[in-house]
Amino acid sequence: MFIEEVMQLIEITPFEQALVGLPCVNGLSIEQYKRLTVLIEHVAIPSISFMDEPISGLDARAAAIVMRTIRNMVDTGRTYSCLDDQSTLY
Repeated sequence: MFIEEVMQLIEITPFEQALVGLPCVNGLSIEQYKRLTVLIEHVAIPSISFMDEPISGLDARAAAIVMRTIRNMVDTGRTYSCLDDQSTLY
């Protein structure tokens, strides 16, 4: 039940039967991979999660989805620390 709840928060439920393969070839897109990475990190229940460049390589739409995903995780009371390519903490 916990994993299903997190999948809903991350908005990855529509892809729960998708293959995890090569991006854009036979599996998840790059943006979906990044959201899956957030899911895996969140399910491990760390006290703090560090993410290095969580939106690198994404277009504006995909970056907004990934950041909304991280925001949803923060709203559950978890701590996330994200660094971008200029080492700016946000």
